[in-house]
Amino acid sequence: MSDLKPSTHSPSWYDVLDVEPSASADEVRAAWRAGIADLEPGSRRFASLNAAAEVLLDPARRAAYDASLPEREAAPAVVEEEPVEDGPDSAGTTGAAETAGTAGVVGAPPRAVPAWLLAVVGLLLAGLLAGCAWAWQTTSGETTEEATRAAQAAAERAIVPVLSYGYESLAEDQARAQGYLTSDYRADYDKLFAVISDNAPQTQTTVEARVVASGIVRSGQDRVDVLVFVDRPTTNKLTPEPETYKDQVTVTMQKVGDEWLVDNLVTSPAQG
Repeated sequence: MSDLKPSTHSPSWYDVLDVEPSASADEVRAAWRAGIADLEPGSRRFASLNAAAEVLLDPARRAAYDASLPEREAAPAVVEEEPVEDGPDSAGTTGAAETAGTAGVVGAPPRAVPAWLLAVVGLLLAGLLAGCAWAWQTTSGETTEEATRAAQAAAERAIVPVLSYGYESLAEDQARAQGYLTSDYRADYDKLFAVISDNAPQTQTTVEARVVASGIVRSGQDRVDVLVFVDRPTTNKLTPEPETYKDQVTVTMQKVGDEWLVDNLVTSPAQG
């Protein structure tokens, strides 16, 4: 991924991910995955990319965010009599002064901000605050942030039994994992585990998953995507000494009643 695009205003979430505002959800997700591939999960850049993906992969939050961008970019700059230093708050001042032709007039009064513009800005801020309150508060009083963190913790707990098994305890391991799955995903999991059950006794394979770190891909009140970095020490009759495989697993967590359960898993080798 290239460096952040140069901008005359504060970088937007699109700038953080280096995608166009018209980018599809798949393009945003691809940019996010490419961006975090070589980063430490605890780094500030990792957190920024996660925050950008949280907004842009949530249709409701992205729509509210997009609605605020044109107003921010189109807001007229106040023309000053004295030159100001370049910076995020002064972008566009020179162009506005040249167009108006008043920057060089000695004693020219500063332009007043129109009353209608103040009213529009006030309405936009009120709408934004109301939208945030709606998006981050559930009827039970639990915020989206609280729900998302609960889902993240549940994903970290679930991923160990779901990805772990031993050739001598397959039935117990399968039953244990099923308790962390939605009924829809359990059917897919059972098909996969049937293949494992056919092969593991012959190869004497044992896998013990360990969570290294996790981050939020998409937040929500009832459905959350969590990226979990997992080490999987694996032994079999050909390699009695554990060989550790490193994976990154995107876990879709679904709230069922009062529980967060795994509704989908997408696993790929960790890069770097």
